[in-house]
Amino acid sequence: MSGITLALSRGRIFDETLPLLAAAGIVPQGDPERSRSLILATNRADVRLVIVRATDTPTYVRYGAAELGIAGKDVLLEAGSAGLYQPLDLGIARCRMMVAVPEGFDYAAAVRRGARLRVATKYVRIAREHFAAKGVYVDLIKLYGSMELAPLSGLADAIVDLVSSGATLRANRLVAVEEILPISARLIVNQAALKTRREVLQPMIDAFAGALR
Repeated sequence: MSGITLALSRGRIFDETLPLLAAAGIVPQGDPERSRSLILATNRADVRLVIVRATDTPTYVRYGAAELGIAGKDVLLEAGSAGLYQPLDLGIARCRMMVAVPEGFDYAAAVRRGARLRVATKYVRIAREHFAAKGVYVDLIKLYGSMELAPLSGLADAIVDLVSSGATLRANRLVAVEEILPISARLIVNQAALKTRREVLQPMIDAFAGALR
């Protein structure tokens, strides 16, 4: 296929990517929030968008179903970035990966005492590396739904999750106690495609870079 396929997820990443696409001269022909179509044409005959789950974006790019994609650093760290070139931090979809606990839970004291904590998260790899580096013993519980319910129901002592405004934590009487790392979205490129089709892909990478400047 001679065209370029860009993998994007619905919601915040899609919305915040639109100005960058516009600066690169690309306008989607459709809105994924209103359309059931998972493949969107653009004003450029050689560029199309595929709408995927955020966690699937690196997989589509890694295996060449899309030459380019936009994925959060959290997804890339959790899934691994083998076979992916990450030329740009786009600075969009910013948030923080945090440890949060119920109000009144003395996290610092628990860590100091060497207590074994039960931590609920969908970011098992990130959480494991974080607590291992601190020498904190944890039992990790993988969840896919709302993390905030885990401490409230007694399933876990703490959670590791993305925090933007913190409103959801406050609404559930949780408090962020430790930042693991800042998160933003990256442009990712299939490494093999970049080698064989650099003359097609590099101008788009440069256009994104120009939009950031």
